[in-house]
Amino acid sequence: MSPFLQAFLMPSSTAVKFALKGVIAMFLALYIALWMDLERPYWAMISAAFLQIRPMSGMVIEKGLCQLGGTIIGALVGILIMSLFAQARVPALMMLTCWIMLCIYSASLTRNNFAYGFIMGAVTAMLVVVISHSGASSVFDVAVSRISEIGLGALCATLISALLWPTHVRHHLARQADETLKQAFTYTARRLEGHGSREMLPTLTASLEPLMTLETDSQAARYEDPSGPGRVRGAHLLTRRTMRLLATTEALDQLLRDPHSPLDVSVRHLARETSTIFLEAKAMDDPAAARERLQQQRHVTYELETEALSTLSLRVLLGLREILGHASIMLEARATIDHPETHRLRSPSLSWHRDHLVAGVNGLRAGVVFSSVAVFWLMTSWTSGTTALLLATLFSGIFASYPNPAKVGTVLLKGMLAAIPSAFLFGHVLLSQANGFPMLAMLMGVPLFIGLLGAGHPVTIGYSLPFTVANILLTMPGNDMSFAIDSFLNRGLAVVIGVCAMVMGFRLIPAFSEKLIRRRLTAATTRDLDRVARRPPRQTDIWFSDRMADRLLKLARHDEMLPEDQRHLLALGLFGLDMGRACLRLRRRLDDVDDAKLQTAYQDLLERFAKSFTQSSNGQVPHDFIDAAHTLRERVTNCEILSTKRRLLIDGLVERMALSFERQAGQMAKALAQAS
Repeated sequence: MSPFLQAFLMPSSTAVKFALKGVIAMFLALYIALWMDLERPYWAMISAAFLQIRPMSGMVIEKGLCQLGGTIIGALVGILIMSLFAQARVPALMMLTCWIMLCIYSASLTRNNFAYGFIMGAVTAMLVVVISHSGASSVFDVAVSRISEIGLGALCATLISALLWPTHVRHHLARQADETLKQAFTYTARRLEGHGSREMLPTLTASLEPLMTLETDSQAARYEDPSGPGRVRGAHLLTRRTMRLLATTEALDQLLRDPHSPLDVSVRHLARETSTIFLEAKAMDDPAAARERLQQQRHVTYELETEALSTLSLRVLLGLREILGHASIMLEARATIDHPETHRLRSPSLSWHRDHLVAGVNGLRAGVVFSSVAVFWLMTSWTSGTTALLLATLFSGIFASYPNPAKVGTVLLKGMLAAIPSAFLFGHVLLSQANGFPMLAMLMGVPLFIGLLGAGHPVTIGYSLPFTVANILLTMPGNDMSFAIDSFLNRGLAVVIGVCAMVMGFRLIPAFSEKLIRRRLTAATTRDLDRVARRPPRQTDIWFSDRMADRLLKLARHDEMLPEDQRHLLALGLFGLDMGRACLRLRRRLDDVDDAKLQTAYQDLLERFAKSFTQSSNGQVPHDFIDAAHTLRERVTNCEILSTKRRLLIDGLVERMALSFERQAGQMAKALAQAS
């Protein structure tokens, strides 16, 4: 059975509960809005509908607060614009366009529900200015009505979410954390077994998908109970350590496959044994038992370490010890999500990677889309222009962060087109013959329940959610409803024009190409690596790991849009993370060494470090860095201040960095040749 038929004919119990909760929340908001005689009670329904998209209690509360906060700020800005340009439409719309661009720009630099709050600020200001210029109500009345309607919808959605089949963010986070551990441990085990990077690419992507969801949704846990902040810290720690595990695994794979320096048999056997340990840990239900098993294997790496090992074997041994340590901390972070009161972790929020150019393009696109529809509204004095402006502005902001917004917009348009005959039948033909709120709820509830039922299935949500919203916008339930056919067709045309304008905006001003994304990634990572080579290691370690973790999550989304044989952005990001951490380890071992010749060679290597990442990312072998690495290794070998073990560690680390740059250059040259 196809996913579409399965979503509607054989829905899961979770999907049915989700649909019922959404319908009850929407009609509760509508009933109270009608009782209070609000100007546009259907806005309370739409507010409740948007909050029920993620019905977990913490997320509903967080999104409701962001939605209400954005609405209040947007209403105040709308009042300010109208107080300055009450009699001048064009200057008012110009100021409004600037505000919309600023809000979408800010939304692109934030995440989670806070981005939605900025979008609501843009939409509310637009509604206040446009409705006030239409002469229907005073500016203050319009602003108060919007705040009342949005706040009522948020309150009803929060109430229903807490009372009817409540679900909690902490259970959702636990499931995502389990999936993250499972996929990450599987990936690590397979790479230690010798599977190629291209063969393991689906597993790598699969390990990042739940991690992206975990990191995005974890902030809402703080709104559920006093233990919420502890769960948030556990999620942050799990994100950091998972990224480090994946990056170190990539580097370790390079060492295991190095044809120029054969490994000791005992170390190669230990790598295969560690692969089995990861699979065993993945299968264990108890994180404490799995952590104990990994710690036992980590102790084996200490027992195997002897001076007779070759440099490469020692580096592999240290790499195995490092990934086992990362995995142990990941399991501790997983346990913290379940029981934060028994685990005291210090894990601050991630340092986000913000791309101001991407945010600027998103803001510019939203401004162009709004201006185009606004000009059409001014020239035609269109009575339903508000609906078109609303949809164009709202979805230009929401879809700006999607990897393929034009495609998503096309799906959205199909869902809204399907709502036109539905709204005509249930919201006009049948509803015009009904009397009283119960009949209104029974008739309108049919398409809304069907839409929310489909929204509970991941395959059909793109069609079903806009189908639900469009049914509300086309029907516009209220105390003084109009069932005139010309008004209905006018609203249907406004829905189509608004969504088409949004899609055309993404077509005419598309997101950046893969080539530009790679170039900007390389430049941003190069700047961070330059800071790694100059700033004190203690201040830089967490900062750099956090920046790269957030960047890798974004790169995973971009990589999914590329053909399978051209997906190299994520691997490039992992390489940057590994090289940055390798540089930090080198600095901890050499910064305090009092040897003039060694320090001269060491500083020369650091000067070339960041530039070498750029060269290798562009498929060019960084010969200057390789020469500097060779010189530094000679100075380390002749440095009598350092112990024998420390010399071996530094020599192996510098050699690995040089080999990694050389190998990455070859891989990128091959990837770029395939892409061209």
